[in-house]
Amino acid sequence: MKNLSYFLSVIGFIFFSCSNDDVDSSTELVGKWELIELFADPGDGNTEFFSVESKKTLTFKKNGTLISNGNLSSMSVDSDNSSSGSYSASESTFTSPECPDPDYNYSFEQNGDILIIDYPCIEPCRAKYKKE
Repeated sequence: MKNLSYFLSVIGFIFFSCSNDDVDSSTELVGKWELIELFADPGDGNTEFFSVESKKTLTFKKNGTLISNGNLSSMSVDSDNSSSGSYSASESTFTSPECPDPDYNYSFEQNGDILIIDYPCIEPCRAKYKKE
C-alpha cells in the first residue's frame, strides 16, 4: 500500500508540474508576419515598443527560406526593397546574403502569434511582428 501511495504521488507530481504555459506552440513559425511595432532605446531608458504604420512583412517558408518585402537586416518600416535569406527554427536565427554582414545570425523569438527580431545595435533594437 505504501508503494502504491508513493507511485500515485509521483504520477500526480508529474501530471501537475507539466504546464502548457511554458511554451506556446499554438502558432507555427511558417507563414506571413506583419511588422506592428519597433523598439529602439537611444540610451534614455525607454523600455517600451511603439506602434508603426508599415506594410513590411516576413514570410517563413517550410523549406527554411525567409522572404521580406523590405530589408531583412534593417529595422526600417519600408516595404519597397525585397530581400531574402534562410532561417533555423531550432536556433531561432536567420541570415541573408543581402545584409551588410551576410554571415551575421539575426536572432528572433516567437511567442504564439508574436515574433520579435533583435538587431545589432549599441542599445537594444527590436522589431515586433504579428502573424497574419
